[in-house]
Amino acid sequence: MLASERESAVATLVASDAVDKLSALDAVARAVGAPIVGPATSQPRIFLADDVWVVIEIPKFGEPPPLTIDVHAVEGRGVAQGHALALMETLQLETTWTIITDFERLH
Repeated sequence: MLASERESAVATLVASDAVDKLSALDAVARAVGAPIVGPATSQPRIFLADDVWVVIEIPKFGEPPPLTIDVHAVEGRGVAQGHALALMETLQLETTWTIITDFERLH
């Protein structure tokens, strides 16, 4: 069973910038030095570590930004949050995005 098929905890980052999903995936992949897995699928992801991966969500039709960056971790919420904070720091250095945490978001 793949990590993405198992139950995972999620920690959400929010970028208020207007970025399309493909550009966001590309920016995250470049920033962390990891490939996009399943780029032509409905569920592309970027692995940050074993059992830790990123999924990008964009607003649906008619909804305003933000772009959400969901960090999934099989080992639990604390692991997801730790990786999310490290990713936020990396993205703030590598992009011009304004990013905040939204660890209270329910998934």
